[in-house]
Amino acid sequence: MNKIRKKFYMTTAIAYASGKPHIGNTYEIVLADSIARFKRMQGYDVFFQTGTDEHGQKIQLKAEEAGVSPKEYVDKVAGEIKNIWDIMNTSYDKFIRTTDEDHEIQVQKIFKKLYDQGDIYKGYYEGLYCTPCESFYTPAQLKDGKCPDCGREVVEAKEEAYFFKMSKYAQRLIDHINAHPEFIQPVSRKNEMMNNFLIPGLQDLCVSRTTFTWGVPVDFDPKHVTYVWLDALTNYITGIGYDCDGNSSELFKKNWPADLHLIGKDIVRFHTIYWPIFLMALGLPLPKQVFGHPWLLQGDGKMSKSKGNVLYADDLRDVFGVDAVRYFVLHEMPFENDGVISWELMVERMNSDLANILGNLVNRTISMSNKYFGGIVTDKNVCEDVDSDLKEVVSKTAEKVVEKMDGLRVADALTEIFNLFRRCNKYIDETMPWALAKEEEKKDRLSTVLYNLVEGITTGASLLAPFMPETAEKIVSQLGTELRDYEDLDKFGLYPNGNKVTEKPEILFARLDVKDVLAKAEEIQAKQLAAMGKTEKEEEPDVEVELKPEIEYDDFMKMQFAVGEIVSCEAVKKSKKLLCSQVKIGNQMKQIVSGIKAHYTPEEMVGKKVMVLLNLKPARLAGVLSEGMLLCAEDEKGNLALMVPEKDMPSGAEIC
Repeated sequence: MNKIRKKFYMTTAIAYASGKPHIGNTYEIVLADSIARFKRMQGYDVFFQTGTDEHGQKIQLKAEEAGVSPKEYVDKVAGEIKNIWDIMNTSYDKFIRTTDEDHEIQVQKIFKKLYDQGDIYKGYYEGLYCTPCESFYTPAQLKDGKCPDCGREVVEAKEEAYFFKMSKYAQRLIDHINAHPEFIQPVSRKNEMMNNFLIPGLQDLCVSRTTFTWGVPVDFDPKHVTYVWLDALTNYITGIGYDCDGNSSELFKKNWPADLHLIGKDIVRFHTIYWPIFLMALGLPLPKQVFGHPWLLQGDGKMSKSKGNVLYADDLRDVFGVDAVRYFVLHEMPFENDGVISWELMVERMNSDLANILGNLVNRTISMSNKYFGGIVTDKNVCEDVDSDLKEVVSKTAEKVVEKMDGLRVADALTEIFNLFRRCNKYIDETMPWALAKEEEKKDRLSTVLYNLVEGITTGASLLAPFMPETAEKIVSQLGTELRDYEDLDKFGLYPNGNKVTEKPEILFARLDVKDVLAKAEEIQAKQLAAMGKTEKEEEPDVEVELKPEIEYDDFMKMQFAVGEIVSCEAVKKSKKLLCSQVKIGNQMKQIVSGIKAHYTPEEMVGKKVMVLLNLKPARLAGVLSEGMLLCAEDEKGNLALMVPEKDMPSGAEIC
């Protein structure tokens, strides 16, 4: 592998400074950090920017509720956010705040430039406004009468405002997206932007507000403040020294355009429509790629402060350790679909992957090296056929990891690394060092086996470093060596002969008892509630269940349930409620129509593993054939949730 030396500029979305970020918010910074560290390992000159978005009506209202000024409020929250990012050992190069003076000056210059060149004009806005999202919507854009992005209530609003002529650049953006298929990832996000927003036609965008004051003032019309998205999005250029007057810094000239904007799927529209159009108007090149990652959801329901069940990174760190939390959020998040986190799942991963597969492997290898050779590791080159497969796995893992990381499939990259560790564990079972130690003539073979293990673990630890940096350093330190350079990760046999491992191996990850962890979780939950002045968590009212007539067991056995995987989905034409899914169940494909359009978009459906009633008599719904039923749960308010397997199960698995 040839070492690459070129720039790589990446950003996260800047965190909204309305409150302490929960673990779902924190996932993004950990994901970004793993990518930045991996690129540095490859030899890239990385500049990694993150920060806080600190203006807007929502923050002004929260500051008023807290009895402090907006600046005092955001200073406190920005400090909390930065502290969480630091707790998670993230290696950002710049932490920008949109209240930074140099940023605010450039926002004013940008607004004036766009106004002077005719892209911004003054008018009046009358429509439906969502305060949390800082966004206006038309009635047609609402979902069930509520905000299409966050699901909250919207209010009617009318005010004088400046508008940006979005339609002026719309076709140019469509052409760019078509010419650069890698620009919006995953592809489902690109399809959503094209089909739902660009192709139907863009409305002009409101870019100023007059009903609140906490924002960057429009300097030539001071009663207006800059709409939060024009302010927030420009951080990606102001943070590296962009100057609207043409005196941009060398850092900006070197790094722009960004190589990667890493954002949540809920703000893809702002980053792939508004932001590129702003850049076009400024005469700047567009970012090379925008990746809208899925969400990390709580396994036992939505995180809610009122329930005291919000998971925060610092609490999880106190129970599991930083690298265990990093591993979990990275490993459990699929490429396109939402991931799930819970205390129980974290204990399971801690015990199975970290304590057993990795920790036990390192501990056993070091202990056997000390027991049989006084800690000295030497390759005696007494090889057997089984060694070849181990060496091939070790030497080819880097290539596999690079392929996954190039596609931003971070969870899959981690899986490849742990496959290497699994192969090392299997090698121990195959070679049985304890048996070799009983025969003096097998001593050189035993030495070779232990050398191969140390070599394999060193490569694995080096690949693990971007994801679990502290753990990787601990491993190689105990092995008496250092992390490998990137260009050496496809080689086998670089561990120096005669090196000595540590005498007393440190337990990397101790197994945890789920009961003890859940007890700690209860304590944490109690503290959250106490901070809100509550003594016990709010209990949800029991749902009144109306029983249907009893059935016989034989009646139940007539129904066939199985796990299905949705491979494609589209809205049923001329229907406001129906989605039509193509569902793979083992070696069969069924078309199933479901009345869930108000709760899921077609893009959200694709890739989901769902529970299917297979042998329901086919019927036509809105003229479309349906060959089964997707099982859902429904609350008293009519909210639906698809029933999905708790663990990953293969398509076609029987539900019994």
